[in-house]
Amino acid sequence: MTALTLIRHGETDWNRAGRIQGSTDIPLNDTGREQARAAGIALRDARDAAVPVTVVSSDLSRARETAEIIAAELGVGAPRIYAGLRERSYGEAEGIEGAEFFRRWGGWGAADVPGAEPLPVLRERVLSALALAVRDHRRATAPGAASLVVVAHGGVIRELLRHASGGELPADGERLANGSAHDLLYERERLRLLAYAGAAV
Repeated sequence: MTALTLIRHGETDWNRAGRIQGSTDIPLNDTGREQARAAGIALRDARDAAVPVTVVSSDLSRARETAEIIAAELGVGAPRIYAGLRERSYGEAEGIEGAEFFRRWGGWGAADVPGAEPLPVLRERVLSALALAVRDHRRATAPGAASLVVVAHGGVIRELLRHASGGELPADGERLANGSAHDLLYERERLRLLAYAGAAV
């Protein structure tokens, strides 16, 4: 079994402005870097120093830099990068503000946005990428216990949480905070939710 911590990347200027990023590669802002540092410190303070930890991330710069900051706080090597962990593509919605999204396509759950990656495709992609990351992690750390920190995106983490919770979490309309952490257990290719950080305030 593998202990996982899913962490949403730190804030970007588009996050602050309420713009949809998707696969658009927007960098962290200074607040985002501080959020990443705080997440790394919290992980460092909570972990058993005797248990090895690996950090992995999406290839998009906001996740990659968050992961680099966290790895530095943990005193471990550079994060491994997995393109399969990148954020869902939102097609024509990328770059627009949330209010405009709702005006054009309605609520998130029912929205049919031209060019957007379908949710079932997103889930399959992300689960495959996570399985690969876990396999690589186990090969590098076997046979002892080890933990894996996965830095990704709101849409990606949402799908993993929904998969692990049978669709119960997060609730519709609930936004995951930048820098938030969620604990799961990966065992025999199944995910079990252990701790949920809750919605952004």
